[in-house]
Amino acid sequence: MLEKEEILLIVYFILVILFLAGFTIIFFITYQRRKNKLLKEKYQAEQDFKEELSNARLEIQETTLKNVSWELHDNIGQLLAVASMQLNLLNKKVIEDNQKGFQEAKRLVADSLAEVRSLSRSLNNEVIDYVGLENSVKNEIDRFNRLGVLEAHLVSEGEYYDVKPEDSIILFRILQEFFSNVIKYAGASQLEVKFSYCPDFLEILAVEDGKGFDMTQEKSGAGLLNMHARAKMLNTNFSLNSSIGKGTSLSLRYPTKTNKHEQNDHNR
Repeated sequence: MLEKEEILLIVYFILVILFLAGFTIIFFITYQRRKNKLLKEKYQAEQDFKEELSNARLEIQETTLKNVSWELHDNIGQLLAVASMQLNLLNKKVIEDNQKGFQEAKRLVADSLAEVRSLSRSLNNEVIDYVGLENSVKNEIDRFNRLGVLEAHLVSEGEYYDVKPEDSIILFRILQEFFSNVIKYAGASQLEVKFSYCPDFLEILAVEDGKGFDMTQEKSGAGLLNMHARAKMLNTNFSLNSSIGKGTSLSLRYPTKTNKHEQNDHNR
């Protein structure tokens, strides 16, 4: 009889231990799941905050660029236009000996007015909305060629299609940042931009033959970070490659198929 009670007692203790062990395991698993959920939510909140911060910064930049565009057009552009008209009025009063210098001054004022208007268009996102991505890039290419800073070309392959206006602005700003760096730092003589229209994506390749740089040594500046942030907003593959003495290339692959589906879903 005693042995039976001892056996029952042992079984009872075993069951209690198994229960406590099971409870501990369940508690630990639940705790870990809760902890992982909280960490995931915290990470997602941080990512959302960073994205909102990036969007706000880019929106502020666009507003600033638009204001600069208006100032160029309404103030400097108007002053140059008035100066051009006044020079035309004085044309007949200039003596023959001064005509060559006077005509050169007229040409410089006219070229400056054209440049200010072109720059104003490239800064205003409403103009980019209207003319489209490729035409906006073509305006930049033409401006570089007029200024004589380098020889620039635009090549287009495939069947053309429109890119959504809000996406066109972002893609154009990425290219504009790249162009700005080419003009300021690259010392390039040639720039080629290629648009390849494919059914599922638009690939844009910009290549210059400047001095290049060592990507392992170069720190990411604000311009490069802006380009990365803008590309990420559109789920666009972004690639920047450079080496000393071999120039720099920028590659963008914008997924038109995904964005078209998103647009169709939005319109339903």
